[in-house]
Amino acid sequence: MRNAATEIEHLREKIRQHEHQYYVLAKPVVSDYEFDQMLRELQRLEAENPHLITPDSPTQRVGGQPAKEFPSYTFSHPMLSLENAYSPEEFADWARRVLQLAKAEAVDFVAELKIDGLSVELIYEDGLLGKAVTRGDGQTGEVVTGNVRTIRSVPLRLHENVSVEIRGEIFLGLKAFRNLNDEREQAGEARFANPRNAAAGSLRQLDPGIAAKRPLDFYGYAILPASPTQATNLERISALGLKVNPHRKLCRSVDEVIEFSTYWEEHRDDLDYEIDGVVVKVNALDIQEMLGSTAKSPRWAIALKFRARQATTKLVDIRVQVGRTGALTPVAVLEPVQLGGTTIRNATLHNEDEIERLGVQINDRVLIERGGDVIPKIVSVVEEAPDRRPFEKPIACPVCGGEVFRSEGEVVRRCLSQTCPAKLKEALLHWAGRRALKIDGLGERLVDQLVEKDLVRDVSGLYELNQEQLEGLERMGPKSAENLLTEIAASRSLEFWRVVFGLGIRHVGERTAQLLAEHLGSMARLQQASQEELELVHEVGPKLAESIYKFLRQPENVALIERLRRSGLQMESTAPPLSSIPAVFAGKAFVLTGTLEGMTREEATALIEQRGGRVTASVSRKTIFVIAGKDAGSKLDKARELGVQILGEDEFRAML
Repeated sequence: MRNAATEIEHLREKIRQHEHQYYVLAKPVVSDYEFDQMLRELQRLEAENPHLITPDSPTQRVGGQPAKEFPSYTFSHPMLSLENAYSPEEFADWARRVLQLAKAEAVDFVAELKIDGLSVELIYEDGLLGKAVTRGDGQTGEVVTGNVRTIRSVPLRLHENVSVEIRGEIFLGLKAFRNLNDEREQAGEARFANPRNAAAGSLRQLDPGIAAKRPLDFYGYAILPASPTQATNLERISALGLKVNPHRKLCRSVDEVIEFSTYWEEHRDDLDYEIDGVVVKVNALDIQEMLGSTAKSPRWAIALKFRARQATTKLVDIRVQVGRTGALTPVAVLEPVQLGGTTIRNATLHNEDEIERLGVQINDRVLIERGGDVIPKIVSVVEEAPDRRPFEKPIACPVCGGEVFRSEGEVVRRCLSQTCPAKLKEALLHWAGRRALKIDGLGERLVDQLVEKDLVRDVSGLYELNQEQLEGLERMGPKSAENLLTEIAASRSLEFWRVVFGLGIRHVGERTAQLLAEHLGSMARLQQASQEELELVHEVGPKLAESIYKFLRQPENVALIERLRRSGLQMESTAPPLSSIPAVFAGKAFVLTGTLEGMTREEATALIEQRGGRVTASVSRKTIFVIAGKDAGSKLDKARELGVQILGEDEFRAML
């Protein structure tokens, strides 16, 4: 008879094997029912023996509280962007430069498909997934470990107990993307523009439970420490238990690379994910090191991009959309045309200046372009129509008839009316979105009715709605009305930063709202801050500071914030503002190793960075402190060898 610990570990190993067979090798050997039964049994045993739960258990893929923020992380080696070649001739020129710099007559290349996704780095310590970081600016990324742990093709434990950094691409398959958009449309939510946006939105969810509902996937393409060749690097990643794209080729010549690229440009629609080219790397790492890198790109790798998908069609009309900030955006209405498997009916025209630059007029035949499933755009006029007519710049808002104005230095006109229904509708949808106050069920159709029936005049009006008013709307029965009121009530208790983001201040995105809330701590403090004080907030420059400052001093916005305060919305953060936390770790580099018992690595990283310090992946002579938890690995030995000060968790807490 096995004891609980033995049975739990036995089940974990079986489940890991089946996850690898299903999500990595795509060769399941048990039915979904049998797999679910094993997972349920493991959950039962762990519930009875909570002291035996470990971070790498298959039950821990979705767990923990939603994150309050995404801590930043500095890479041990920069994640550089790639130089692009847009034709076989440009690629051949690049290859010639490689040969000249390498002083070689020939080199081998590895050609891999360029997936249109998001680059991330997975950091494993002693075989366990410790951290997952987005590419960010290439030097510093955001820690999104909780969300990446939900991706089934990313193992929580490698096949070997090694410490490695694995880089790869996270993406959403086309079938999964279509299903997700159908679900969002049914829920009254905006559709994602393309799979890449959907994947990015999933990774930036503060609640891992939301990311877990979206079937993201992962392919690895680089590993540190590296093997002698790129081809063996890919084999090494696969041997450790991660997916590597099977469509790759070791090429002995430029012609072989071009042949590989041409084939996949013609067969890209056979894949269930978007690709926009082929990544080509010099195979031998010693030659890579010889070639080195520029400040932005490695000299030993290049992206051979596919031609953009193009088609010609008629420009039927140009209509003007009004956004929540009042921006008037011209949109091309097209005669429907097939492009890359999708029917295209509209294309962006960006602004009036773009229309003039293109010289396009209504009824012209135009060339449209769509690369990697992004929103189509008009490239040029193919044929001027005999009955062509120019776009008339709006002298009034097309929705409310209010005054429009184009500020000096801006490329868009804006509606100045504070009561414009179009602005109000967009503001309500923004407020109710998942990234803001998360009011499920408040979709476009319902918002249209609330505005048209004058039930809501700004976002604070949502908190004055009652059951009777909602039941009087189309498709709103008693239960639907009750559910919506429950969602609205629940939004009162959401984090303060969501209120800041929900207000729709120009240029203030989700990340900036979080930084403002963390730094200043409350709405009162935010409203009192000068432009100079706002510029002290990380990532806030002069233009953004001015936008925030002006917004918070407009009388109608001051009144709106007061109404939201009276409605019970959160107007301050639960944590003390960062401006009150002394920068005791300024300039100090930390390394974390092992398992901390009282906090996660992400929490420890956030505490260090809040106090001015930074966390790095590897121990060097520049490291000031190594924080060693349970089962610390080779980094602890390295710290001892270099004489770096080692802190236990209690000592670290004392320093805090």
